[in-house]
Amino acid sequence: MFSQLSLTQLAPGEKAEVAGLSAQGAMRRRFQDLGVIPGTVIECLGKSPLGDPSAYLIRGAVIALRGSDARSITIGTPFRTPAASPAMLAAE
Repeated sequence: MFSQLSLTQLAPGEKAEVAGLSAQGAMRRRFQDLGVIPGTVIECLGKSPLGDPSAYLIRGAVIALRGSDARSITIGTPFRTPAASPAMLAAE
């Protein structure tokens, strides 16, 4: 069974690809202007102490979104990018 996840379910350090937007009107247009379109990878950088808002890295820009707005962004399965080890960096 397929279950849809919203951006609010992304934990700090996790990334996911945008699957769709349910926002309408001006908010939908704002998301599109920020590059939040299907296929865009978004990373959760952190959540405020009370959980709202959260900071996300979207196409190189850090954006804070309220939970009510982030819920309108549908995402794919979250993933983590492995951190580069010092040995990997030295090899470059």
